[in-house]
Amino acid sequence: MTTDTVSAGAAGTWQLGDRTVNRIGLGAMRLTANADGGPSDRDRAVAVLRRAVELGVNHIDTAAFYFSPLRSANELINRALSPYPEDLVIVTKVGPGKDPSGGWLPMARPEQLRGQVEENLRQLGRDHLDVVNLRVYGPEPLGEHFGALAELVDAGLIRHLGVSAVRPHQVAEARAIAPVVCVQNSYGLGYRRSNDELIRDCAAHGTAFVPFFSIVTSGREAGAIGEEHPEVLAVAREHGVTPAQVRLAWTLSRGPNVLAIPGTGDPAHLEQNVAAGALRLSPAALARLDAV
Repeated sequence: MTTDTVSAGAAGTWQLGDRTVNRIGLGAMRLTANADGGPSDRDRAVAVLRRAVELGVNHIDTAAFYFSPLRSANELINRALSPYPEDLVIVTKVGPGKDPSGGWLPMARPEQLRGQVEENLRQLGRDHLDVVNLRVYGPEPLGEHFGALAELVDAGLIRHLGVSAVRPHQVAEARAIAPVVCVQNSYGLGYRRSNDELIRDCAAHGTAFVPFFSIVTSGREAGAIGEEHPEVLAVAREHGVTPAQVRLAWTLSRGPNVLAIPGTGDPAHLEQNVAAGALRLSPAALARLDAV
């Protein structure tokens, strides 16, 4: 599988509210640090972002809490891409937060969410955010938090809302308050398949399902140390592609509303990830992979 004519458009498109995005996007978390935890190379990260846009990526997932001691994902995006292309959709998330040293803070209170939204606006150099996901861990009601974000939609600071790391009942709770354009949960081949029903529910409501960790191997993100499943390796060999490309193609096969946001700070991996949008696995290969 060559990368001579790579285009994110090969995977097809989906609507995030009134914005159209290609189904292969880019997650920004991996731009801030190397696999060993050291700071990433700033120029290389900027080059990856610019190359992604050249390849047709118009959906970038980020957060103000994506930072390392020397790098901030939002500020890298601002430096690389501002003034932003008109078709670029930047999706961020609020709820958790980190202190300056990188330690996790307690879940933000509803009245603190405006400050988190404004922090993203400031770092990205924008006057409104395209999509903001409320990230929630645990089964507790999210109505008060989601309602606070809905007020910021009315105030013009946010265009669309989504939810992240949620249970199905929380998606329904959010929908009762304001439109939900995307649901972002961990999901991948052989990983968290309990979300299959939620994907179908999202499709029925016209909602995007945006998995993170979609290229996990043995419970880790691809690129980290982890053993790949023999069946994934076999399908990859048969198609002349990498195991990560097989995993991305499988993810996209789960439904037209499924978007992929693989993260990388490596220009070569970026090209491979985007190229996976053109990979179509046969029904027989998909059936073999379903056993993983």
